[in-house]
Amino acid sequence: MKKAKISIDKHGIVSDVDPRIYGSFLEHLGRAVYEGIYQPGQCTADEQGFRRDTLEVIRELNVPVIRYPGGNFVSGYRWEDGTGPKDQRPSRLDLAWSTVETNEFGLNEFMDWCKKANISPMMAINLGTRGIESAMDILDYCNHPSGTYWSDLRIKHGYKDPHNIKLWCLGNEMDGPWQMGHKTAYEYGRLANEVGAVMKRYDPTLELVACGSSGIHMKTFGEWEREVLTECYGVADYISLHMYWRNDDKDTPRFLAESVNMDRFISEVVSICDYVKSRKQSKKQVNLSFDEWNPWYHNRHAPIEAWSRHPHQEEELYNMEDALLVGSALITLLRHADRVKIACMAQLVNVIAPIMTSDNHVWRQTIFYPYMHVSTMGLGRVLNTLVDTPTYECSVSDHAPYLDSVVVENEEEETLTVFAVNKSEEESMELSCDLRQYADYTVAEHLVLENSDRYAVNTEEDPFRVVPQTGGISKNDKGNFTAVLNPLSWNVIRLKKTR
Repeated sequence: MKKAKISIDKHGIVSDVDPRIYGSFLEHLGRAVYEGIYQPGQCTADEQGFRRDTLEVIRELNVPVIRYPGGNFVSGYRWEDGTGPKDQRPSRLDLAWSTVETNEFGLNEFMDWCKKANISPMMAINLGTRGIESAMDILDYCNHPSGTYWSDLRIKHGYKDPHNIKLWCLGNEMDGPWQMGHKTAYEYGRLANEVGAVMKRYDPTLELVACGSSGIHMKTFGEWEREVLTECYGVADYISLHMYWRNDDKDTPRFLAESVNMDRFISEVVSICDYVKSRKQSKKQVNLSFDEWNPWYHNRHAPIEAWSRHPHQEEELYNMEDALLVGSALITLLRHADRVKIACMAQLVNVIAPIMTSDNHVWRQTIFYPYMHVSTMGLGRVLNTLVDTPTYECSVSDHAPYLDSVVVENEEEETLTVFAVNKSEEESMELSCDLRQYADYTVAEHLVLENSDRYAVNTEEDPFRVVPQTGGISKNDKGNFTAVLNPLSWNVIRLKKTR
């Protein structure tokens, strides 16, 4: 049995957790919107066509914020197409994903759905094929009370009260040659600055996310962030990070070590933000929005019928191994909670998502469970968690850790939660921690997600093949905390103060 140790100090606080770190993402792509959250006539659909069964499962995730409507889609999107009477809305080619967008579901439907789901919007605007004027128009339509063309048009469309959207993305992946309206760092930085300045002239309290690199693999990574922030540091509150992981070669150790790359990506972007801050002699701190992340390789870019309407597209079936990496990714986000204030798992339903639907059913993928555990039990403050673990060598790192772990304290609930992934394929791990500062806390539950088949998936026919179980082995004996982590397992150990 491998042995590992974590060390914490109740006064060694990384940061309070911004709940928006547990956000998600809905793009007009495949069946994410249509047949995912919206399907008029479906057996559970409400009067607006929203699927009640999907909503119920989404509520289990406690999702605080949703990024919408893209993604690559947004760089060619005319937001006004999705407003007004549905029978008058135009269908248009979506060149991002080679489909036809009917615009039956648009901005106002999204806002109605957010209210029913108790989720805040994170609205992306088109800075690919559009710019300042369109940004001002959508801001006027969404946020101005009345008395202007666009605000009065919203009222005419049946929405007297403003939507009052506060969080906005200034485009999407503008460093990518695949992006409609792709720009150089200077071109994008200048545009983002001008658009952001105009938006904050209307409302200085708006929060704006500038586009960072589409991935750490981009040849322009680093220099892109530096140049973009040099141009728009004054208006940007966050810079985005995107990261997807593949395991086509079924190399489990290398795949699970990808959290090391995620950690490095975050640290390097933080360094660049602070470099620009120093160069500008600014008091303002730009934080991070990790607003696209997930494994994506099982069905990536599989052929579809061109110019069809919401086809089965980018529908990943996630296995047990994917759930472990998702758990490690969530741990990594928490370990950087001082600077990562927003994050969005891409995406929410059907498309590279934790939730899948058919016409009659909805089910939870393997990755649903670590997401749900952390979003519901990872609230409070992150304690600086020092991890002493055996390591292994792979193409990602010469010292990849077998253990990923972080501890979150919730003072209000008087709980201490240990999240942990054992990446060893063969050996269990004995985990220990000095918890004398929490000697009066006892283990309330130890959840374990594991499966003897690392490639096991949940399907419509077998939706509960991979589910968490209670009864993990752990205890806190007067501050001497020990636990056993099974091979290739995700663990949630929740301690509660005794009376």
